[in-house]
Amino acid sequence: MALKSLVALPLLVLVLLLVWAQPSLGKESAAAKLVWRQYTDSGSSSSSSSNYCNLMMFCRKMTQGKCRPVDTFVHESLANINAVCSQKKVACKNGQSSSYQSNSAMHVTECRETGSSKYPNCAYKTTRAEKRIIVACQGKPYMPVHFGASV
Repeated sequence: MALKSLVALPLLVLVLLLVWAQPSLGKESAAAKLVWRQYTDSGSSSSSSSNYCNLMMFCRKMTQGKCRPVDTFVHESLANINAVCSQKKVACKNGQSSSYQSNSAMHVTECRETGSSKYPNCAYKTTRAEKRIIVACQGKPYMPVHFGASV
């Protein structure tokens, strides 16, 4: 019995340390939401499909409650997207000074709601392009927290 306690004690301490050190575990930060859920699809080879936007908007839960009129997915690595925060500073729409434009064009897919689209059957037109992206950056480390536009 004493041997079981000696084995279980380090495991219990490790679990408690992980919970204490990561109080936000399970919570999605604004940067993670932007980069992972809303605006990136770096591993996609199916972005050339005309049904890509319909599938992505539904799978990423961006059509809950209403059809989102426009969205853009960036097909670049997380490192390339994060690097935009150290590139060309540009004026923000809201007057803040935390927006940055990528130095080079990135692969993007633009999704626009079709005129015949009606919730809950949201329908999107898929357009692939290479454009520079504009993101707002915040935090430490300085990371994208809002997608502004593709230009």
